Amino acid sequence: MTDSKEFLGKESIGKLLFKLAIPSVIAQLVNMLYNIIDRVYIGHMKDVGSIALTGVGVCLPLILIVSAFAALISSGGAPRASIKMGEKKYADAEEILGNCFTLQIIISIVLTILLLLFSEPLLMAFGGSSDTISYATSYMNIYAIGTIFVQLTLGMNGFISCQGFTKHSMISVAIGAMINIILDPIFIFALNMGVSGAALATIIAQAASTVWVLSFLRSNKTFIKLKTSTMKLKANVILPCILLGLATFIMQASESVIAICFNSSLQHYGGDLEVGAMTILSSVMQFAMMPMQGVAQGAQPIISYNYGAKNKERVKSIFKLLTIVCLSYSLVLWASIMLFPKGFASIFTNDELLVPFTARMLRIYCGGLCLFGIQIACQMTFVSIGSSLSSISVAVFRKIIVLIPLIYIIPYLVEDPVKGVYLAEPIADVLAVLFTICLFSFKFKKALNKISN
Repeated sequence: MTDSKEFLGKESIGKLLFKLAIPSVIAQLVNMLYNIIDRVYIGHMKDVGSIALTGVGVCLPLILIVSAFAALISSGGAPRASIKMGEKKYADAEEILGNCFTLQIIISIVLTILLLLFSEPLLMAFGGSSDTISYATSYMNIYAIGTIFVQLTLGMNGFISCQGFTKHSMISVAIGAMINIILDPIFIFALNMGVSGAALATIIAQAASTVWVLSFLRSNKTFIKLKTSTMKLKANVILPCILLGLATFIMQASESVIAICFNSSLQHYGGDLEVGAMTILSSVMQFAMMPMQGVAQGAQPIISYNYGAKNKERVKSIFKLLTIVCLSYSLVLWASIMLFPKGFASIFTNDELLVPFTARMLRIYCGGLCLFGIQIACQMTFVSIGSSLSSISVAVFRKIIVLIPLIYIIPYLVEDPVKGVYLAEPIADVLAVLFTICLFSFKFKKALNKISN
């Protein structure tokens, strides 16, 4: 056993979090460019920018479903691999990696078939209209072909980060993002492909990232290696990974359901303008979440490794530091949005009607963002220590038990029903944070006592 394999249990907490979180934050920000750069370019297409942007926004629920299945594998398998590394069981960690790879291939094939067969009726049900459906289907049909690249890039990259190689995981994302940024204007404008060009640029970029990720995991640079001998699915290996990943899956998949609820409600009470604003609001929220998720992902291998090594004090220390960093960021971002909402809206469109309306709704929609750093820190810690049931409970409470009902209830309780739809988000955020604090204060103490000497 070399010292390099044990640095997660030896280096100072602050130094480790900085070293692992910075590349993770950069990777998250760069990864965000895949969807946001597409929307920025599409929103500025001549004459049809706003309606095309709304059409692509209708695709968001399906895109989130694809990402959710990748997160199921990444957030379920990677922390378990880290825990096994902390226990010095590297062969078990490699078996987890191999099984997760096989499951992702199977999931990718199934998703691709379903998306190609049913994308148009689904998009109409998700808030599409006669004006926007052609743009939505043009984007989604091409994006569906690249599902396997999205799955493998997002899913397998977690196994690079979980070993502490966050710089390498950052590079894998950066490669794809740079290719996407270069190809977007060429395909959209120069070749006059419109939204189809944006989708094509995205899947080519994801394919390049996939090649990098798999090449690294097959190389001798990694502590756990992707081997053919570990790819045969075993129930006792893959089922615990699925169970642990369910929390993140539910959280992301429910984002798809929520996007459907928001879009359909806004289409009912308003129209394409309100659905277009929701596309921008969800993009801003992605911007809000990504850096915090990057910090949390940087903390994950440290927490998981030390939990597996039964180092109680290091687990407590990294959680405290993670909470401080995430909460500070969420406060700063919330203040920025409250002060400059029009600036955030203008990034995505210059439409004279859409910008001022979006700016007004943005202040409402992000009203509870200031507390969300607590939610992220607690939920990632649940996942990092393998507490699957607790992480699932947090995800289900916020999205399914609270937010979805509020989307339909609040419009009946306020004078402006459109504003009521947007108001559901901050109310749900505040209630979710309070629930998470109560659950975490009990469960975290219990988990630490379990590993006490």
